[in-house]
Amino acid sequence: MMSIHCPVCRARSEHRILREAADLLVQCAECGHIHHVAKPSPPMPLQVRAVVSREGESSVCSVDLLDSDTCAVGDLIVAECGDEAVGVEITAIEAGERRLQRARASDVTTLWTRAVEQVVVKISVHAGRQTLPLYQVADGEQEYVVGGIYTIGGRRFRISHIKLRDGPVLRKEGWKAFARRIKRIYATRV
Repeated sequence: MMSIHCPVCRARSEHRILREAADLLVQCAECGHIHHVAKPSPPMPLQVRAVVSREGESSVCSVDLLDSDTCAVGDLIVAECGDEAVGVEITAIEAGERRLQRARASDVTTLWTRAVEQVVVKISVHAGRQTLPLYQVADGEQEYVVGGIYTIGGRRFRISHIKLRDGPVLRKEGWKAFARRIKRIYATRV
């Protein structure tokens, strides 16, 4: 089924495809009229420039999309950096001189992304009046739980709250977040 203009109904309606050749033979679901229509052109593959950020260093890579695809900030895609394929999250979309939240692939000039397969999780551990900064390289899909007890570099701590990249702070015991979404973890020494 496909939605196209019917010459008899004079409206856009659903049509059933009866035969495929150089063109399509279709039948209107509303009035039953049979007519020929041109075959829709297949989507064209595009190679879009992508800047991939990895904790302080960036590299120019590419992303393969179809011209009909739509991408949005927050989407998870795969970027090709030379021979390496990297899982990334779109952080900004550039279309000409404008920054957009969502765009068709054919309009995109650059995708700004960050690698999410391996991320550095920043942790601030409070012990009285002293705060100890810790850093842990973690898989992007690793979960951290508010109230959970963890050990890094011989230091045990309990997570009191988690600040997410997109704004909210998780404070309720038992709430979880993936490492790729975390901006900083706040904890107390155990």
